[in-house]
Amino acid sequence: MSTLDTQTMARTHADARTRSSRLTLASLAETLAALDRLPELPEVNEWMREVEIMADELRPHVGFKEGTYARHRVYLCEHAELLVLCWRPGQRTPIHDHNGSFGAVRVLQGVMWETLFEMDDSRGLLYTSSREWTPGSVTGANIPDIHQLGNPDISGQDLITLHLYAPPLTSLNVYKVGRKDSVNTLWMSSWNPTI
Repeated sequence: MSTLDTQTMARTHADARTRSSRLTLASLAETLAALDRLPELPEVNEWMREVEIMADELRPHVGFKEGTYARHRVYLCEHAELLVLCWRPGQRTPIHDHNGSFGAVRVLQGVMWETLFEMDDSRGLLYTSSREWTPGSVTGANIPDIHQLGNPDISGQDLITLHLYAPPLTSLNVYKVGRKDSVNTLWMSSWNPTI
């Protein structure tokens, strides 16, 4: 199986040729570079819905790891960070929050499962709900937001997602169900300086 499903990408962006001006991965990075303030979640969600990413533009940022999902930084500035995450079936994040950053995720290929949690003062971390996101779907996470993302074992296909965080992630709080505490974890991404 190809790690980058160009047919899915083509279906997701079938109307790309009909628009007069496109927000591409490169122009989204330029938009972020021009920021003189933190963007707000509604505009981040809009950018993530509007961006049209062609397979050739995405290819330099696609790479998978065995055992854990892979994070590839596309762009970083003072106010925001743009990442491509690549997931094999069965790979998922720990349960986490974004430690003061908000973000949005766009599914580019595959199916992403999101599980939501909340902290209860007496019982600790509790499950609240789960959602499934398909290609083209955008979900935004405000502050605070405790969740887990992943590519289900049963999917049988690779998952590729685009993430935009503001401000850039420096660390996450990692949680366990039923516990009242969290562990602060340094968060790193691989760097692909192609944009």
